[in-house]
Amino acid sequence: MKDKQIIFTGGGTAGHVMVNLAIIPEFLNEGWSIDYIGSKDGIEKELIESIEGVTYHPISTGKLRRYFSKENFKDPFKVLKGTWQAHRIIGKKKPAVIFSKGGFVSVPVLVAARLKGVPAVIHESDYTPGLANKLAIPFAKKVLATFPETLKYLPEEKAEWIGAVVREELFTGIRERGFQLTGFNGSKNVLLIMGGSAGSQKINQAIREGLEQLLQDFQIVHICGKDNIDEQYTQPGYVQYEYVQEELKDLLAITDIVSSRAGANAIFEFLALNKPMLLIPLSRNASRGDQIVNAESFKKQGYAHVLEEEQLTTDSLIEALQKLRKEKLAIKDRMNNYRSSEAKEKVIDIIKKQAEND
Repeated sequence: MKDKQIIFTGGGTAGHVMVNLAIIPEFLNEGWSIDYIGSKDGIEKELIESIEGVTYHPISTGKLRRYFSKENFKDPFKVLKGTWQAHRIIGKKKPAVIFSKGGFVSVPVLVAARLKGVPAVIHESDYTPGLANKLAIPFAKKVLATFPETLKYLPEEKAEWIGAVVREELFTGIRERGFQLTGFNGSKNVLLIMGGSAGSQKINQAIREGLEQLLQDFQIVHICGKDNIDEQYTQPGYVQYEYVQEELKDLLAITDIVSSRAGANAIFEFLALNKPMLLIPLSRNASRGDQIVNAESFKKQGYAHVLEEEQLTTDSLIEALQKLRKEKLAIKDRMNNYRSSEAKEKVIDIIKKQAEND
C-alpha cells in the first residue's frame, strides 16, 4: 500500500458529507494523510475545513440538472475543468484509494481517479441511486448501499449492502447541556424540526404559523436553514438555529420526536437514536423522488409517520405532530428491535482492502 494516503469527496448537501464525517476520524487516528476534494462554495467546505488534519481542495463542478436551464450549456465545461483539477490533485497526492459520498462534485473526481488508476469506493445512502452516483459508478471499484433493496439498482459485481453509517458522537449528547443551550426543561415534549441543510420555507412557515398551538404541548428546537431565522417569533419554548454541528448531539439528547425531511443519512441517525419521526419528503416537483421512497420504507417498518409536502399546511402539520406524540412509545418499541449493523467498520474495512489491492 502507498503511505496511507486517502482522498474523500462528496458534497452539495449535508447528507453528502455526513458519512465522511463519521469515518474520517478513524483514518486520522490511524495516521492516514487525508485530503478532501469538494466544491468551492458547498456546505462540505465549511464542515470539512473545521477538521484539523484534513486538507480541503475546491474544484469546479456542474450541477447536472434534470431540467432545462441555460446553465446546462455551461455545466459540461465545468465538469471538464473539475476533472482536470481533480486529476492534478490526485497526481500530486498519490492516494491509495478514494472514497466518495456522492453529490455533483464527486463525478469529476471519480473520472479523474479512473484516469490515474486509483481505486474508488462509492457510498449510496438513498433507496435508489442519485444521478451523480449513477454517472460515477462505472468509474468505481465498489458501490456500498444503505438499504438492502438498493442492490437491485446496482451492478452486481460491484455492489455490497453495508447498512447505515451513523456518527458515533451523536450518542454522546448530554441532556443537561441540551437544556442549557435551549433554556428548556422536562415539563413538555421536545420537538426537533429539521428542514434539510438549506432549510425549507414551507416547513418554516407552517411551524411559525402554528407556534401558539404547538407550544401548548411542545418545546421546539427549529433548525431553519441559512438566513432563515426570524427574530419576531423568539419566545420561551421556541429556539431557532440556522444550522447546528457541535450542538446537535446535545439537542438530540433532549429530543422526544423529530419532524424532518427524509434524507437517508438523517433518518437512519434518528432511527439509531430511537427518535420517532414525522417525515416530510421533498416532493417530486423539487427532487427525483428519493426522499419519498425513503420515507415510505420507514413508514412501512413502523419507524415514522409521513406527511406529503403537497398536503402540508399549518393544520395538517399540527395534527400529524399531535398524532406522532401520542404514538411515540409504540414507535420507540419498534425502533428498539432495530439493530444497527457494524456499518462503519465494514466501510473502513472495504476502503482499506481496495487500498491494499491497488
